[in-house]
Amino acid sequence: MAGPPLAAAAALLALLAPAAARSPGAAGCEVPPGGRFDCGPERLLSRAGCEARGCCYEPSGPGPGPPWCFFPRGYRSYRAENLTATASGYTAGLRRVAASFLPGEVGSLRLDVAMETPARLRFTLRDPARQRYEVPLATPRVSGRAASTLYGVQVNQDPFGLLVYRQRGGKVLLNTTVAPLFFADQFLQISTSLPSRFISGLGEHLTPLVLDTAWTRVTLWNRDMAPVPQVNLYGSHPFYLGMEDSGLAHGVFLLNSNAMDVLLQPSPAVTWRTTGGILDFYVFLGPDPKSVVRQYLDVIGFPFMPPYWGLGFHLCRWGYSSTDITRQVVANMTAARFPLDVQWNDLDYMDAKRDFTFNKKSFKDYPDMVRDFHRSGLRYIMIVDPGISSSGPPGTYKPYDEGLKRGVFIRNATGQPLIGKVWPGPTAFPDFTNPETHEWWHDMVKDFHDQVPFDGMWIDMNEPSNFVEGSQDGCPNNSLEQPPYVPGVFGGRLQAGTICASSQQYLSSHYNLHSLYGLTEAIASHDALLRVRGKRPFVISRSTFAGHGRYAGHWTGDVSSDWEQLYYSVPEVLLFNLFGVPLVGADICGFAGDASEELCVRWTQLGAFYPFMRNHNDHGARPQEPYAFSPAAQAAMRNALRLRYSLLPFLYTLFHRAHSAGETVARPLFLEFPKDPNTWAVDRQLMWGGGLLITPVLEAGKTKVSGYFPAGTWYSLAGDSTIHSKGQWILLPAPLDTINVHVRAGHILPLQEPAFSTAESRKKGMALAVALTPDGFARGDLFWDDGESWQTFEKGDYTEILFLATHGAVLSQLLQAGAHLDGVLLEAVTVLGVTSPPRQVLANGALVDDFSYRSDTQASARPHRGRGQRRGRAAGQWLGRDLGLSRGAGGIWPR
Repeated sequence: MAGPPLAAAAALLALLAPAAARSPGAAGCEVPPGGRFDCGPERLLSRAGCEARGCCYEPSGPGPGPPWCFFPRGYRSYRAENLTATASGYTAGLRRVAASFLPGEVGSLRLDVAMETPARLRFTLRDPARQRYEVPLATPRVSGRAASTLYGVQVNQDPFGLLVYRQRGGKVLLNTTVAPLFFADQFLQISTSLPSRFISGLGEHLTPLVLDTAWTRVTLWNRDMAPVPQVNLYGSHPFYLGMEDSGLAHGVFLLNSNAMDVLLQPSPAVTWRTTGGILDFYVFLGPDPKSVVRQYLDVIGFPFMPPYWGLGFHLCRWGYSSTDITRQVVANMTAARFPLDVQWNDLDYMDAKRDFTFNKKSFKDYPDMVRDFHRSGLRYIMIVDPGISSSGPPGTYKPYDEGLKRGVFIRNATGQPLIGKVWPGPTAFPDFTNPETHEWWHDMVKDFHDQVPFDGMWIDMNEPSNFVEGSQDGCPNNSLEQPPYVPGVFGGRLQAGTICASSQQYLSSHYNLHSLYGLTEAIASHDALLRVRGKRPFVISRSTFAGHGRYAGHWTGDVSSDWEQLYYSVPEVLLFNLFGVPLVGADICGFAGDASEELCVRWTQLGAFYPFMRNHNDHGARPQEPYAFSPAAQAAMRNALRLRYSLLPFLYTLFHRAHSAGETVARPLFLEFPKDPNTWAVDRQLMWGGGLLITPVLEAGKTKVSGYFPAGTWYSLAGDSTIHSKGQWILLPAPLDTINVHVRAGHILPLQEPAFSTAESRKKGMALAVALTPDGFARGDLFWDDGESWQTFEKGDYTEILFLATHGAVLSQLLQAGAHLDGVLLEAVTVLGVTSPPRQVLANGALVDDFSYRSDTQASARPHRGRGQRRGRAAGQWLGRDLGLSRGAGGIWPR
């Protein structure tokens, strides 16, 4: 913002609006239908009731559409006063100048505007007289204000409103003067214009990548709900990314964990309507969408680095009812020659479905089974639910006895542990906002790990889910259970499918903390695993909130085995990457219902490109392990799995970039091509990093698939075709055994020979796929460490190599040296885009005689040889040197 602070402050208030009369005149009601804001959010109003609020009444047709009762222009609510400069930005008082129709209205507010960084603005609206609940998420503490900013801010005095605009070009990103501000004890509402209809985010819901702004209500309140459209699901992420007409992007994050509705309308505009806390907004100016995501992650935290084995194939089902059956599954995978890294068990392993126990009959050799898996290079993960069985006699179940003694359970209105009902029957719910609960949870995890040396935790049912409404004794009749406004939650009541909103936790009421339950359990589980195992934790959680990716991954819950859910999994994976949770995937082949062979093949092909790849199945459904299908289907699945395993060094490097620099792993096309509006809504394809484009088949009976290829050169990873696109849709052949994967010109991908587990593949030979631009350039990198030690990047205990193709040579530069690649050979290099056959190829100065060239795809290759015939160099010999692809006498490229 230009000018000295005080002068600027005065200028901010120069935008005065005339005070509107309380009764709207005809002119005040001349609001276009798409720009009308609801004056009766909490109940349906008659004309008389509407006009008594000073609002306009105009009935319209049935179904979603403009509100019948809406605010006139200039409707008064708060007036801004005493705007003054502060060390970080500005502050002002807000005074209510017209009575509200809501109970518990707050008459005076404080506005704080903090210009935290050149591209990040924060503004808060609080009650200065009373401390209200605020989300206990650690966010950056900033002292001082950014010297120069991409944004400008204006404050409208009466009615109060805030405008945030781009300094360059003046594009308005937020304008809250479009509708009045409301701030009551249990109803907070603020609306803003949107610069375009292209917004993504506001999870977790079953939606396309781009949300529909035609009167859509998005509800956030974590809920155990099998995914269907238009329903609040397992997670809450009150963040959106908006594209602007120029290809610029911005983001908005409301740091609020209460039950909320976010309403989108065609003008376009968005209304945030929440039931508690404060209004605490971050605005991210980008200016490109990648920068928006990174700026958001600067606030909520960069993702955790998963162990390498966590990127392999995981296999699970509810119904592996004994160690014998679980062992047989692993044996079947081995016999059918499928890769497998992690075997899982659902509830079947437990004694009476109680956490931290195992069935001494059907799972009698459970600890031995897990140790046997370890000996064969496998890892093991089991389910853990938060609900702790409370029905056993005292002294018979340590988790409950200890928890009771240590006061770790959520309490009801009488101060006793709230008792609900989940799988084991009556259950108490740990309060993970209590530090003592973290210690107790660690002790339980350690006790069980001392018996069964598991490698990670699958935390389910942590919305928290409850099979009775509220508790076994119901819920009290109070304003937390029956607030004046209930968002559009499935079931119509806050306690539906979960525990009483008025139950008490260490930090606040469950009314405020509910949607943080999964996040706080994930933090406790992450910390417990780190302390118990001393290695990188691996936690997969169903319930999530902003910041979850710092501690855990996510699977998309109980999806059905159908083609619609196969499609929806693509935008779901892309959105969770925007939310900073890159380790995400859907249950391959679907969880609920029977999967057809064709669906399972196509889902496995797509699933090979989920960052988290697990096949999981419901009890009673038809078997869907890869070996359960015909030889042709098995061959197609085997190809998909081998392709994934060959790409794991590239995938692992992408996770390193996410962990260290706030990048995405799986990403939508618009993140790479924001200036091409054709990419903005593409959600039937995904990219890995900036260099790999995946075009899956998502419909039954199709052997061709249409994909959008942004302008540039794209090489089939299989090496059988090249696409020179002007920015166009292209129909690709896609027989049942094929998934289309293309490498973008300018990128180098590190590959590795696949094996049946990462324990084996990590010892195999490496290769490079070099995709040249028309002027002969490409670059890529490899991050490598031991795959599981804690904070290798932070401690400098890793190897990082930059690969560069230019002037007829592929070079490598060692950016960080470690011993982790000792003995690993670079066995093959493929260069895509070699325009004519090379005369000769040199490797580290020596002539190579066994290269090949394909004129149809312009690929030059140094082939892989058998283990006894390797022509590669040991890692120590090739790191930091010319990788041996020098311009020969003909001046052309090799592979």
